[in-house]
Amino acid sequence: MPKTPQAHEAHILDGHPTNGTLMLVADLLGSLTGYQDEKSGALFHDVHPARGEEARIENSGSVAFDFHTENVHHPLRPDYLGLLCLRQDHDQIAATRVSSVRDALPLLADDEVAELRKPQFHSLYPTSFTRDTTGPRPSAGPHPVIFGPADRPFMRFNSHNTQGDHPQARAALRSLATALERVCRDLVLAPGDLVVLDNHVVVHGRTAFTPRYDGQDRWLRRFYSLRSAPLWAQRMMRHPRVLPAMTEIRGVV
Repeated sequence: MPKTPQAHEAHILDGHPTNGTLMLVADLLGSLTGYQDEKSGALFHDVHPARGEEARIENSGSVAFDFHTENVHHPLRPDYLGLLCLRQDHDQIAATRVSSVRDALPLLADDEVAELRKPQFHSLYPTSFTRDTTGPRPSAGPHPVIFGPADRPFMRFNSHNTQGDHPQARAALRSLATALERVCRDLVLAPGDLVVLDNHVVVHGRTAFTPRYDGQDRWLRRFYSLRSAPLWAQRMMRHPRVLPAMTEIRGVV
């Protein structure tokens, strides 16, 4: 292993053997997929602290990162994501936090679940998708936070970016966040550990940690897997496996 990079998008693992490992797992689940707006379509994402970006709510930060569906704003969100640990933080306390909507919903009142099923929420684009833009971040929606069968629900939620249109909707979001916290599991990944998450059922986050920028900081690698991209999206892809930019597909779905 080389030293943990200190800069965002260092790309020092291009061609690394873990690329094959992650592609194998991603393609067993669906198809390894990238997003043109995020890291210029990179298929493998290095998750490590970057000097000067400690407070960013994305993979270059080191502050707490609350529960979120990956790419909450996108019409073609990943079906699965994987996180492979290459190196732990110095204190071995940084945890990947996971929480399932199917564990959390029984803790909510029926009227709260009903509010969450209404298309009355908007989600800001994550900052990882708007690094090269100026002005206010755009948002997607309106959309429900909970959808699908009552006995097998799905979730579209980002505690940092999803907002309710009405007081009742905002109260339901707070109740959901509290319930997700109650059923959360913290996973302290060791080098070689790989966690794979169903992105429609499980939200994830990260506890805070203190980087030292000495080449031995926490370092994970991430992949996305999509079961099937619609034909129209495939025909619009400029590169194999990389979904088009949101400016090209916004409003299509």
